[in-house]
Amino acid sequence: MPSFDTVLEPDMVKIKNGVDNSAKEIATRFDFKGTGARIELKDKDKEIQAFGDSEFQLEQIEAVLYAKLTKQDVVISFLDKAEKIEKLGGDKVKQVYKIKDGIESELAKKIVAAVKKSALKVQASIQGDTVRITGKNRDDLQVAIAMLKKDMADTPLSYNNFRD
Repeated sequence: MPSFDTVLEPDMVKIKNGVDNSAKEIATRFDFKGTGARIELKDKDKEIQAFGDSEFQLEQIEAVLYAKLTKQDVVISFLDKAEKIEKLGGDKVKQVYKIKDGIESELAKKIVAAVKKSALKVQASIQGDTVRITGKNRDDLQVAIAMLKKDMADTPLSYNNFRD
């Protein structure tokens, strides 16, 4: 039976390039000279950390980061910004951006519900951090992909492991 997997996985190479370009711009910009402004990618933890002297400076760093990631064709919704800004020693502050990887159970349930509601001849099942969609023929699966792209437009889903 034909099937495919719906996944949520960022392109870490593009994210790394975007963060590196942001760090270069922060190091050379006049308004950041002599400050503790910097940005780092923690690859193992899948998070980006921005450091600054004030909340306003963190907003400026965020603007640079978003611009550089957009140039790298990274969808900004892959980043999950932490609610509170951490206070470090003195007047230093830190903002953490988690990089989403894998479909969370809440989103997986929404995808399964959307597939069931569509009345297509396909079935969706949650397989860990992916959602597998199976059907009797390839055309039904292509219609399901189009439907998911339309219904979940705010989520950067990708579709792989297509089997016939």
